[in-house]
Amino acid sequence: MGIDKSQAYAELKEFSAEQLKEVDDITSKYRGKPGALIPVLAKVQEVLGYLPKGALMKIAKGLNLPIANVYGVVTFYSFFSMVPKGRHNIRICFGTACYVRGMQRILDTLTNLLGIKSGGCTEDRRFSLETVRCLGVCGLAPVIVIDEDTHGLVKVAKVEKTLDQYS
Repeated sequence: MGIDKSQAYAELKEFSAEQLKEVDDITSKYRGKPGALIPVLAKVQEVLGYLPKGALMKIAKGLNLPIANVYGVVTFYSFFSMVPKGRHNIRICFGTACYVRGMQRILDTLTNLLGIKSGGCTEDRRFSLETVRCLGVCGLAPVIVIDEDTHGLVKVAKVEKTLDQYS
């Protein structure tokens, strides 16, 4: 993996000194422990909100692991993110039931309202938007989930009002 080190470390400027110290504390606590990488990644993502390349480099150095190993784990598991996430995560169901009941129009409405596409995050980091294959509540189709809240039988006309519930 070719990472420009100066650019990667520059990404860390958005974080406070306390956050970066916490990252260092996490890696030093787990240094030398077998199987530590996934718990360290999870804890660092909790502290920073996502895992920028600079954080991956700090983790690799702190755990004395090759950066390729760290990057490989982050890109393999879907619960790790290398892009910023919003305070509120919107998951759009694109299972068959949701799709045939108008989910594409709802997604189009959300992308227009938020100014982002699936996989993106609003500039103010209020919302992240992602599409998923199925949320398993087909009887309520079309369905969106915001954080842990399931919104079923969603109508295009009510999407903006639904978003207003999340500050």
